[in-house]
Amino acid sequence: MSHDHVAMPVVLRVGAVVLAEDAEALNDTEKRQRASLELLRQAAMASGLLPADDAPPEDGVISEAAAEAIDRYLLEQVKVPEPDEAACRRYHAAHASQYAIGEKVQARHILFAVTPGVDVQALRLRAEQALLDVRADPRRFADSARELSNCPTGEKGGDLGWLSASDCAPEFAKELFAQDEVQAHVGVLPRLVHSRFGLHVVEVLARQPGQLQPYEVVSQAVAQALRQQAWITALRQTMRVLASRWDVQGVDLEAAASPLMQ
Repeated sequence: MSHDHVAMPVVLRVGAVVLAEDAEALNDTEKRQRASLELLRQAAMASGLLPADDAPPEDGVISEAAAEAIDRYLLEQVKVPEPDEAACRRYHAAHASQYAIGEKVQARHILFAVTPGVDVQALRLRAEQALLDVRADPRRFADSARELSNCPTGEKGGDLGWLSASDCAPEFAKELFAQDEVQAHVGVLPRLVHSRFGLHVVEVLARQPGQLQPYEVVSQAVAQALRQQAWITALRQTMRVLASRWDVQGVDLEAAASPLMQ
């Protein structure tokens, strides 16, 4: 007789609410987002901001009332101090290149496009392999782009020409521009660049530095960056407290850089 044990699916659960009968069907980001939202929904209920009969989420979608209650809960619970001028000036001095204007980059890329129905895991493996190949031998970049890229630029060896930040999708620009001195290198970027179009292997061929802006010109943007950092830290702390109050199964929230962000 066969005594093979069938592995039971891992359930994604917060407290008594089951968010997915089979957690393995979701990726890590989806699991963290669903669990974090449910923790906040239950906290909003416990704080009297949401009726106890609010319907649990379906496929990760919460009710409109729950979304509003969570916003109110975060407003009340996640307090961030206003950054002082000394902290702002220190941040600006350490990240002056982030606030430069007119920086340009000459680059080329190999795009692995994420399209409906594509196996993302297999796509990532192919992209990682291509990255390793061209880092080992950058002379192969143009040939690899012609062979592998899902972008029309592939025919030209992936050449994107000279770009300013406004020419790119914001998530792409973030990886190419406003880097500190350590990161602002020329060559094949050491990791894949993720954008709304897919996964990119990118080589920076040349950089034209931007014009640095004095603190007084960018003080508002600097203060906002510090507020955002402080908010994420405070949110993470709030989520830790909530995760200790309600039992979370099927996901490790601590593994996330930030619970509600990708």
